[in-house]
Amino acid sequence: MTLRVEDLHKSFGGVQAVAGVSLEVAAGELVALIGPNGAGKSTCFNMLNGQLRPDRGRVVLKGEDITGLPPRAVWRRGVGRTFQITATFASMSVLENVQMALLSHRRRLFDLWRPVAREDPAEALALLARVGMQAQAGRPCGVLAYGDLKRVELAIALANAPALLLMDEPTAGMAPAERVALMELTARIARDSGIAVLFTEHDMDVVFAHADRILVLDRGRPIAEGRPAEVRADARVREVYLGTGATHGGH
Repeated sequence: MTLRVEDLHKSFGGVQAVAGVSLEVAAGELVALIGPNGAGKSTCFNMLNGQLRPDRGRVVLKGEDITGLPPRAVWRRGVGRTFQITATFASMSVLENVQMALLSHRRRLFDLWRPVAREDPAEALALLARVGMQAQAGRPCGVLAYGDLKRVELAIALANAPALLLMDEPTAGMAPAERVALMELTARIARDSGIAVLFTEHDMDVVFAHADRILVLDRGRPIAEGRPAEVRADARVREVYLGTGATHGGH
């Protein structure tokens, strides 16, 4: 099992943000973490990524307890992350952005005497080819369409050769056709490379079409888990979340 989360808890003052969340994600599997706003999804992600330390519980990656490690140490152990709002260097080219990620992965980011442009581009170009962005390698990220930026961000995450990929609302802000294409691409890469993927998403069409399993949170607590058809049919899930209109791409 690539990721095993055991009984995570996190409070902020008197507010219980996460209470008793456990989950597993296997290599090549896509698991969705969903729920209404305030359900605790972002808090869970931040505990997995090391930005927050759990009050209780464990995070185990490929058999190693990584609970409470800082984000850089978690990343070094093979956890990649993409964000709801893309984060790239706008003035640098697509290729240079991926080359920067590769330099960081190789622990050579502080070789300031060696400009990124002099780095062998072959590996970066191969990553861009995997996400369908090789033809735009020379363009500055600042001029790209939003859907293309999402693909660049995926290539940057893959530069770390992750065992686990955390994706925070990967299709937010994208057109419907782009959403489908990005998730199909992610699923194909995950299964081909054996990457475990945990993602949050408000577009339920995306979730039910692409998740192998779904965990539903409400007010920090798990209320349902299972295959998409099982979760869709769960009466409590429909009451607290799906009945709000979120089944048709609502946010």
